[in-house]
Amino acid sequence: MGNLLPIFSIFLVLLGLLGSFIPFLPGVLLAWFGLFIYSVGTGFVQISILKNITFFFLALLVMTLDYILPLWGAKKSKASKYGIVGAIVGLLGGVLSANVIGAIFGPIIGAYLGEIFGEETPKKAFQSAAGVLFGFILGPILKIILVLVMLGLLLVTIF
Repeated sequence: MGNLLPIFSIFLVLLGLLGSFIPFLPGVLLAWFGLFIYSVGTGFVQISILKNITFFFLALLVMTLDYILPLWGAKKSKASKYGIVGAIVGLLGGVLSANVIGAIFGPIIGAYLGEIFGEETPKKAFQSAAGVLFGFILGPILKIILVLVMLGLLLVTIF
């Protein structure tokens, strides 16, 4: 089992990296789980319990931010309450549709339609939707950074 533990752990972290791009795949949690399994298998000698707990809470934080950042982007682009409500409805609808396209474009379209419903100009509606898009892009970037840090820690520890 000596070689299987690091291989399986690296596989989970790499799967977590892939999950950073794909909605509905809990990428950062998969990566953390790979780190955790390696830690348990080595008796927490090389990667401490404290590091595991820290990375677990960072993973939860980044996963939460992934849902909040599109709304933050809308607010930063000075979206009206209609745009923000539209983004929330679009986000919920996109997530509940359980498909990647809905999860990506739901909040963007929701913000745009919310602004139009609130009688804003198409230019203002587009600006709000662009803010949502910026926030939507920022979430995966944070996930990728965290997973790469976990991968680096695991690789340095193994090799």
